[in-house]
Amino acid sequence: MIEWSDTDELIRSSVREFIDREVRPNLDALESGELPPYPILRKLFADFGIDVLAGEAIKGRLEKERAKQTAAGESKPAAAPEAGIGDLGAQASMGLILVSELAGVSLGLVAAVGVSLGLGAATIISRGTLAQQERWLPQLVTLEKIAAWAITEPDAGSDAFGGMKTYVRRDGDDYILNGQKTFITNGPYADTLIVYAKLDEQDGADPRTRKVLTFVLDAGMPGLTQGKPFKKMGMHSSPTGELFFDDVRLGRDRLLGETEEHTGGDGRDSARANFVAERVGVAALALGIINECHRLCVDYAKNRTLWGQNIGQFQLIQLKLAKMEVARINVQNMVFQTLEKAKRGKIPTLAEASAIK
Repeated sequence: MIEWSDTDELIRSSVREFIDREVRPNLDALESGELPPYPILRKLFADFGIDVLAGEAIKGRLEKERAKQTAAGESKPAAAPEAGIGDLGAQASMGLILVSELAGVSLGLVAAVGVSLGLGAATIISRGTLAQQERWLPQLVTLEKIAAWAITEPDAGSDAFGGMKTYVRRDGDDYILNGQKTFITNGPYADTLIVYAKLDEQDGADPRTRKVLTFVLDAGMPGLTQGKPFKKMGMHSSPTGELFFDDVRLGRDRLLGETEEHTGGDGRDSARANFVAERVGVAALALGIINECHRLCVDYAKNRTLWGQNIGQFQLIQLKLAKMEVARINVQNMVFQTLEKAKRGKIPTLAEASAIK
């Protein structure tokens, strides 16, 4: 892919019309925290038919997996080997346009939907059993429900795993969860919460190296408290908050994969796999912000006058705009390259994704 197609350009135009109609008039309410982002995101999905597309795609995918496992005579289906939501890979450029255009106007909107789908739903897809996918995914991919992805803790930022203190202990066939998470996107309003916790086996092992398990919680469970949205310096259109766990009882059906010995490794591997998607996603967000900045700068250069002419006629301003365009094209090319790899089923390495970010 070296340029946007005519279809992509039509989609971009439609997205910009939606943003002008639904997002810009509500920016003050979004960025003050007065208006949560979810009604606007659901309207976006409905207007562009994304909810229907995603719903049908995940329904087809799950039916295919159910038929495959039934034919194989499996009594307890394991996690599906494929990641992704059906045939949505063909719609990658559409998704990119939606994300980048929204990011240029309200980055928080993208963070809210990106975490819900790209981290929350994606973790269930990649790690959950078929029964778990059938239980939670249909409502998540359509945004009927919103997901949070909880790994960060007050004393464990960059050292997310080593410093993790949230823990679960076995209690018969169940687990008891205790601890706290912070800076959790969608945390205050999430219906479904993906929570990472260490297994406390009372075996004298170094707490830093204990196994990390991944669970799915639902809002309203006894012992689960979702804090109010933080008052932040910005991006209030992406609600962020704390989660508290006080003896939350979890059945094994809430342990992703329904086994502590997941074939893909423990929760650390699950989280690291999501880090790749998160870093690649940052490039799409950056492209949207750069495009909007570039548009505003060019418009200003054409309309701001000095000494009888617009400042775009001055070489210094032209040089600044030229350098900005070079940077914009570089980012766009990295995004195009990633899209091309995705179409061939290739996922960037963590090093490549980090470089893109």
